[in-house]
Amino acid sequence: MRIYSSLAELAADEGCEIGVSQWLEITQDRINRFADATNDHQWIHVDPARARAELDMDTIAHGYLTLSLIPHFTSEIFTVASVKRMINFGANKVRFTGIVPVGSKLRGRVTLSKAVLSAASLRTISEFTIERDGVAKPVAVAEIITLFYE
Repeated sequence: MRIYSSLAELAADEGCEIGVSQWLEITQDRINRFADATNDHQWIHVDPARARAELDMDTIAHGYLTLSLIPHFTSEIFTVASVKRMINFGANKVRFTGIVPVGSKLRGRVTLSKAVLSAASLRTISEFTIERDGVAKPVAVAEIITLFYE
């Protein structure tokens, strides 16, 4: 994990890759719990027998489950010691570019695309790529906006 002492130090890495998280396995239990939390119980996600019988494949994670892992991956990649509050402000662009079969391992990779520093805050736009172990093409790419306050 990379530890920045201040927002100015993070802002100085504008245009740079910040880092890569550890791998995280996507289990059927995680998929089921996400389905329960979002009330999205589409069978392709939660019915392994039907997915195997009808599509000859394992269940797949929801795209939004993949996207929701960004805070987890970020917490493994970097922190800013001086930050008192951080707000997920939104996303300019999100693309789900691949499937995530149950049992896959995912990790996040973040590049700081833009950093706008003011007296007590920093607004960042980060390119977040979610990779699947053993697959060259990422499974998701998102342009994430975050507000940090000291």
